Amino acid sequence: MKYSLKSMLLLSCFGIGLAGMAHAQSETLDVVTDPSFVPFEMMDQESGEMVGFDMDIINEVAERAGFEINMRTMDFNGIIPAVQTGNVDIAIAGITITDERAKIVDFSSPYYDSGLRLLVNANDDSIESIEDLEGKTVATKIGSTSFDYLQENLGDSAEITPYPGSSDMYMALLGGSADAVFYDAPNVGYFSQTQGKGRAKTVGELYEGQQYGIVLVKGSEWVEPVNEALAAMKEDGTYDEIHTKWFGSPSGE
Repeated sequence: MKYSLKSMLLLSCFGIGLAGMAHAQSETLDVVTDPSFVPFEMMDQESGEMVGFDMDIINEVAERAGFEINMRTMDFNGIIPAVQTGNVDIAIAGITITDERAKIVDFSSPYYDSGLRLLVNANDDSIESIEDLEGKTVATKIGSTSFDYLQENLGDSAEITPYPGSSDMYMALLGGSADAVFYDAPNVGYFSQTQGKGRAKTVGELYEGQQYGIVLVKGSEWVEPVNEALAAMKEDGTYDEIHTKWFGSPSGE
């Protein structure tokens, strides 16, 4: 069979295109998370695997976008620097989208609406708002937007103590080292209904409405595929199924 030069060039380009697609589909990306942000990410003690809302989201995104995951864990305060320097490709850990962070990393489209909330001991009726924290000791997490919010709104009027892990700040509250915890609402709410049930309670309003995004290296070629995967998940109901599994129906029904 004879082919014209034009046909041969087209076939060659087509073959290169297929090879490129196959390469992209089999590429393995380093993904990092913080293992203490339950129920978004936590270590399953039986399997030794990371599980949670974020883990279900990123696994589904990876399958649709066409990459494999090499999962790594680290303290939250090291995550943004790790992506910024290119030591990891992607991060997902209930990370709030902020203008400051967006200067050094890229964010996906928002995938979760959140905010900040207070947690106090179950028998404490003296704290109902941020204003009541003056003169108190407040536990939060290093590198978090809740830490930034406390510094901006309380300054030196309260003793703000940042901890490396979520469990550390909750134990500080229950152990009497802190009068309150101020942190991301879903994590605080989850603790109050699980390990802290009967011992701690959420109080006050939801502060500083926030949105979580998947973090990628600045200029990453994966931003668009990740966004397309998230959009498709919301369109076909997969996102709602994952949300319902961990938090109940997104509509509250």
